Amino acid sequence: MAGIGEIIGSMLIVLGAFFYVVGAIGIYRMPDVFTRMHAAGISDTVGAGLLIFGMMFFAGFSLVTVKLAIILGVIFFTSPIATHALAQAALHAGVEPILATKKILIGPGAHSEQADMPIASKKSAAKVAKRRSASSSVKRKAKRSGQQRRARS
Repeated sequence: MAGIGEIIGSMLIVLGAFFYVVGAIGIYRMPDVFTRMHAAGISDTVGAGLLIFGMMFFAGFSLVTVKLAIILGVIFFTSPIATHALAQAALHAGVEPILATKKILIGPGAHSEQADMPIASKKSAAKVAKRRSASSSVKRKAKRSGQQRRARS
């Protein structure tokens, strides 16, 4: 006969697996990078948390439980930070979120006149190009000043 700890542990593991499955479906069904990252980040953090809590119930009070708690703390701190860093990188690259006013269907059998719409608009692409040209001009100036210093020596 299974103890109460094993029953609770089993329920937590099943619930964690459910969150991972729902997150995988969310990654497939969401329309843009940012909502996909949201689905992945939430399901990863909650799913891993529930799975590790379930494993802690199975392990009982031992050194294994302490190690699992440390792993859980690392996951709880690093997963949201990594998701935020990816979102900032996508914004910096010029990817714009799809707003609620734009209706795009994603997945098999999707039919929409906006389905082939580019992710980044022309305005954001111009901003990115301007940023890149500005950074390359700064690099050219630094290179010229370094060459001038060498010529003086």
